[in-house]
Amino acid sequence: MIDVLTGFAIIFVVIGAGYVLAQRGVIGAGEQRLMFNRVAYWVASPALLFTTVATSDASTFISPVVVVVFIATAITMVVFWVISRLFFQADVPTRMAGAASASYFNSVNIGLPIAIYVIGDAAYMPPVLLMQMVIVSPIVIAGLTADPTSPGSRGRNVWEAVKSGLTAPVVVAPLLGLVFASMEWTLPDPVMAPLEILAGASIPMILMSFGASLRGGAVLSPGPDRPATITASILKLMVMPAIAWVIGALAGLEGSALYAAVILSALPTAQNVYNYTANFRAGETVARDTVFITTFLSLPAMVVIALLFGKGI
Repeated sequence: MIDVLTGFAIIFVVIGAGYVLAQRGVIGAGEQRLMFNRVAYWVASPALLFTTVATSDASTFISPVVVVVFIATAITMVVFWVISRLFFQADVPTRMAGAASASYFNSVNIGLPIAIYVIGDAAYMPPVLLMQMVIVSPIVIAGLTADPTSPGSRGRNVWEAVKSGLTAPVVVAPLLGLVFASMEWTLPDPVMAPLEILAGASIPMILMSFGASLRGGAVLSPGPDRPATITASILKLMVMPAIAWVIGALAGLEGSALYAAVILSALPTAQNVYNYTANFRAGETVARDTVFITTFLSLPAMVVIALLFGKGI
């Protein structure tokens, strides 16, 4: 349990550092803060994703648990999209930010200790991370970069958005990592060591920028983004785990495998979602507030799930 709390503590302390630095003017607003996100998006996060996947056991990448989590992710995204179309006034990028916030979960700095100390098996995390980055991220990035008002045919605009998603560095990097893991290739230390140094900068930069973004803007402040944020938070913490439970049971999962699928689905919204929205300047408020809310409330949600499964944390 202490390791799970440590994972949460890391997030809150680094976010707090970013907030304090913004309050003191060390991290400026606008372009100064966004530089953290851009460096993370273009360099540090790809390095983290490549080194994580490339050094993983490729035999663990195909798992019924991962399939169930992916289906739950897809269904949750669609549910948010339908609700948004029916009830919220939002453009495509903002709607995609909400759909991602409702379904894209933190699989690294919270997910890893959860997998080890709550589920009892860290082998789920690399394939889940790969699934999110290679399948879900291109869809999210394509939605965030979609611009219906741009000149040109609708087909061309859709293609440009899809191309942006497929060629994003955070998508290409884990794909390259998968090739290295599958072929059992290893990079020499003079190449791998610099990548690991860059990888170590990814999470702190994203979290500090996130903390800085809280300065001057209260979570769930009145405005058009509040209903979308509340909806995304409920979907992430309650609906997505329930969907995973139903899909897993129908797929024949039981015991620890079903428990793992439900717990993974209850993880909080990933900071990557905020990083994407900040990088493309679309849906930042929805992503920021949903990350904040679900990070605070995911631990109680997982305690409830553990009790329902007859387990203790």
